[in-house]
Amino acid sequence: MEAIRNLKIKTSTCKRIVKELHSYEKEVEREAAKTADMKDKGADPYDLKQQENVLGESRMMIPDCHKRLESALADLKSTLAGLEETTGPEVEDAKKTVADVEKQFPTEDA
Repeated sequence: MEAIRNLKIKTSTCKRIVKELHSYEKEVEREAAKTADMKDKGADPYDLKQQENVLGESRMMIPDCHKRLESALADLKSTLAGLEETTGPEVEDAKKTVADVEKQFPTEDA
């Protein structure tokens, strides 16, 4: 069934973006620690500036991931709404994913 296949794809997309978001959050922590360490050790100003740029780029990815996650979640919800009468493991997985994402990242409409 095409609708179930679509649902599986959208569920996987949400899960992937959540993983990506967590990865960027960890990267920001690592880069912030590295930047602070470089400042403490009195690193070369050019190297410090480059490290701050890396940190800034990592920080910019978090809002981007949030936007993509909100969009993917809305897409998943609309697909799920179209399958109200359907049951199965894919539908249950999609509902669980929606609940998990909304719990971790509350949106304005949730």
